[in-house]
Amino acid sequence: MSNDSSDTTRRRVLLGLGTGMTATLAGCGGSGGGTSTDTPTDTEAPTETATETAEPTETPAGTAAVRVAHLSPNAPNVDVYVDGSAVLEDVAFGVVSGYLDVPEGDREVEITAAGDPETVVFSGPVSVAADTAYTVAAIGEIGEEGSQPFEPLILEDDNSAPGDEMARVRLVHASPDAPAVDVTVASSGDVLYDGVGYGESGYVEVPAGDYTLEVRGDTESNDGDVVADFDLSLSGGEVYTGFAAGYLAPGEAPADTPFDLIVAKDTGGMADEEMDAPANVRVAHLSPNAPNVDVYVDDAAVLEDVPFGAVSGYLDVPAGTRAVEITAAGDPDTVVFSGDVEVAAETAYTVAAVGELGDDADEPFQPLILEDDRSAPADDSARLRVVHASPDAPAVDVTVESTGDALFDGVGYLDSGSVTVPANDYTVQIRGDTESNDGDVVADFDVSLEGGQGYTAFAAGYLTPDDEPADTPFDLVVAADTTQ
Repeated sequence: MSNDSSDTTRRRVLLGLGTGMTATLAGCGGSGGGTSTDTPTDTEAPTETATETAEPTETPAGTAAVRVAHLSPNAPNVDVYVDGSAVLEDVAFGVVSGYLDVPEGDREVEITAAGDPETVVFSGPVSVAADTAYTVAAIGEIGEEGSQPFEPLILEDDNSAPGDEMARVRLVHASPDAPAVDVTVASSGDVLYDGVGYGESGYVEVPAGDYTLEVRGDTESNDGDVVADFDLSLSGGEVYTGFAAGYLAPGEAPADTPFDLIVAKDTGGMADEEMDAPANVRVAHLSPNAPNVDVYVDDAAVLEDVPFGAVSGYLDVPAGTRAVEITAAGDPDTVVFSGDVEVAAETAYTVAAVGELGDDADEPFQPLILEDDRSAPADDSARLRVVHASPDAPAVDVTVESTGDALFDGVGYLDSGSVTVPANDYTVQIRGDTESNDGDVVADFDVSLEGGQGYTAFAAGYLTPDDEPADTPFDLVVAADTTQ
């Protein structure tokens, strides 16, 4: 991204999502294949067909906003785990994620080679405080040849709004073979940063505008040789971080990763007390014949290469009207959806890509916007929402195998509804809708529901894949709503 304006930094986040964020789930395709384990009989009364989502609630208190930056120039793509759950997968060098909600306290962070959980490059605790934003930057080098050890650099982010005509910019020195640097403005010679060493960082505030920044070796008079320059466009009232990363001399380094200035826009993904509170938004890919997709919000890529069945974690998104675009992965010219989505502050949403692509589609490809109830039920109860997103399935009833209790009655395509049940392990049966809830069982699934948690179960895929545009079998994709 050298010499590139970064006002809309491309961010690759949460690839292959849903790992560690789903309820324990084992699909038993076909009827009668599951075994129930002591399913309680005192479930709440069966719901009627429900087409309205739960009332919006505030995001649970006690969370920090955390993003991850991959700045290790000789490390492979990595997966990032928090408390044993995969929150970022296949993250490449130079990627800066959006902010994720993470419970406050000591979190166990593990970074592994992508797709290889046995190759651990870092494992250790990271402490985060509520209502605070952090960047966890993977810096240094892996292997014995590296001059700087691979480690996480934990940065507390100041995302408070500067004046409308000002921008706040932070420099983070993460280039392992670069000496301390000065940063000057090409047009004026003004010194923005003086003597910033490896692993160090600092903020300055400057008038909004377009700049060419010069990175120089540190000297007392700030007139060292210019080793690189970068064009940067800064908007008023916004906050940015520039990560100086890569190798100054890649030909002599363990990897051919040249020096670069990776600029991330910090505001717009994390609200502070002086800004409007954000909405919490996650994305689910439930279109059974669509390819992997990229998702853009206001022209910034927030999710890339998302496969069918993936449900992302919640991202902070500015409240208001957001321009959402969904494209084929890696092919921004193949747009499968483009339109505005309205999101309110302190409200959680799921944007589910549903329907089918192509002229022979029975159901058109579209986003299904759901307001999510992220409040915690009682400690001995769990809340379960079902969303019907299978384009070839009729209305369905959902029953408990061991008791025959109907949890959901007559849920049609794109309908949804919630029920609260005792926390436990269940085998749920998907049946064709009948008046007495005794239709044929088309599939059953084992689901573990923990106390004090809320879940959404997306019924997706094709009931009869052999007769459809893609061989994507019917499945129940279960995501946890109340935890990350």
